[in-house]
Amino acid sequence: MMKFNVAEISCNHCTGAITKALLTLDEDAKLIFDLASRTVSVESDLSAEEVTAAIKEAGYEASEVKVSCCNSSNSCHEEIPFNT
Repeated sequence: MMKFNVAEISCNHCTGAITKALLTLDEDAKLIFDLASRTVSVESDLSAEEVTAAIKEAGYEASEVKVSCCNSSNSCHEEIPFNT
């Protein structure tokens, strides 16, 4: 799931415009809005760039929230031996 900051969203009209724009491009997209933090989470086959463009087309500036893995228990943090 991708997450985007959308500073201007504040009401159901805003969420409706963004929802319409995204569902026009991907009718199976799932959206979760958090008006308090002014973010929208999107599960879609669209790329982050396509989602950003659709939100902009709806009249709102958006930027993707880059999520980093900071949990050292994840397998991506395991040491991998290198053969030298």
